[in-house]
Amino acid sequence: MLLGFKTELKLNNKQRTALAKHAGVSRHAWNWGLGLTKQILLHNRDNPEDKIKFPTGIDLHSLLVALVKPICPWYYEVSKCAPQYALRQLAQAWKDAFKKNKKPPRFKKKGRGDSFTLDGSIALEHFKIRVPVIGWLRTHERLPVCFQPKSVTISRTADRWFISFKLEHEPVNRPKSHSVVGVDLGIKALAVLSTGIVVEGAKAYRKYEKKLSRLQWLNRHKQIGSANWKSSQIKIARLHRKIANIRKDTLHKLTSYLAKNHSRIGIENLNVSGMMANHKLAKAIQDMGFYEFKRQLEYKCKLYGSTLVVVDQWYPSTKTCSRCHVIKDEMPLSEQVFRCDNCGLEIDRDFNASINLEVAAS
Repeated sequence: MLLGFKTELKLNNKQRTALAKHAGVSRHAWNWGLGLTKQILLHNRDNPEDKIKFPTGIDLHSLLVALVKPICPWYYEVSKCAPQYALRQLAQAWKDAFKKNKKPPRFKKKGRGDSFTLDGSIALEHFKIRVPVIGWLRTHERLPVCFQPKSVTISRTADRWFISFKLEHEPVNRPKSHSVVGVDLGIKALAVLSTGIVVEGAKAYRKYEKKLSRLQWLNRHKQIGSANWKSSQIKIARLHRKIANIRKDTLHKLTSYLAKNHSRIGIENLNVSGMMANHKLAKAIQDMGFYEFKRQLEYKCKLYGSTLVVVDQWYPSTKTCSRCHVIKDEMPLSEQVFRCDNCGLEIDRDFNASINLEVAAS
């Protein structure tokens, strides 16, 4: 199976400038292609009898070469792959939007999600990688030299640059210490396992919310584009990166533990977007990272030979008694203890739900 490998680059000022140029050309090509495709959609909507064929990624690149490159000579300072992949990704984004799988693509802004993709003559050594046009780039981490990637993606987060690529990894079917486990996700605790283990959430955003608000408040009157404004923007981006890294670290440790030590894992298919509609809980739900938890657990179960059972979101795991299986009519969020009127069981509501999820996954 293919796994993503991502590591930070150790760069000098010349290399940083080259990477920024590539990211700028990629962003310009995306925004140009998005503007053109939106004009075509408007024309086709207003003139149904004189429709224009919606361009593919290849069509967009041909138009870019004919119309944009002659008037933008700085395109020739970077690899041709940067704008080519940007337009290819734009075409895929429109396909997903037409199928109602994702929202329509939006224009990109400098400094937000800067990235580009390269392919061609890529070579790996222990602590450096060679990419087209830019040359050799050093890394902080040892690279898997036994594998030669076909393409790499270079991205920027705050003031740091990262390189990522896919590599082939054989699944590991290791013996498990537990056969089945149910996992109930929540806000009070990130996860409650049917084995009795309670995993507290990092709550990184809640921890650094006041500091983030302070930095944003200090930045409100700075002149856009000034040195002070740029310095403040980097501080804010660094704090956002720190919050995201703390959250990812907690989720990676939990999902790795579950996939390595349990044969079958039962989780509930949560409607995260619907839960976010509750504005009193939206911030806490977003801080936990439920979607990222499910994404990590899916590929790690394949990697370590476990089976992930996603229980339907309408399964009454919280309202069902784990002893006599009688379903209560109501179970409001204010009740933290499940009390069964039939058998008299009193148990923590999240632990009760995890036991029911274990039964459903068996």
